[in-house]
Amino acid sequence: MTRNLTDKQQSFLDVLFSPEVKGDLLAAKKASLFSDGTPTKSIVESLSDEIADLTKKFIASSGTKSAYAMYEVLTGTDDLLGRKERMAAAKDLLDRGGFAKTDKVEISAPNALFILPPKEKKEDES
Repeated sequence: MTRNLTDKQQSFLDVLFSPEVKGDLLAAKKASLFSDGTPTKSIVESLSDEIADLTKKFIASSGTKSAYAMYEVLTGTDDLLGRKERMAAAKDLLDRGGFAKTDKVEISAPNALFILPPKEKKEDES
């Protein structure tokens, strides 16, 4: 369900991931229609779901670049300095984009009904 945003809120979201702002919340506030007196925290709190959704989309769209960077590091002949850091950053970005290795355990039972043995009566019960 998409909720209706104010022009100020939409402006903030539009500039948040722009190349000029690069995800900087304060810069997004300054570049959007909000006044300097508006607390950045209140903007972020009111748009937390939308910001989270945009962040996931941004990371997913960056996944191919990260995957290719990992491939270049693995197959490249360039200088070895920084390879470890670039690989770690690319892996982290892919993990955050949902491309992490996952171990799934699936448990299924043919019957959802469990039959237990009858409860034993104690001697003092009649």
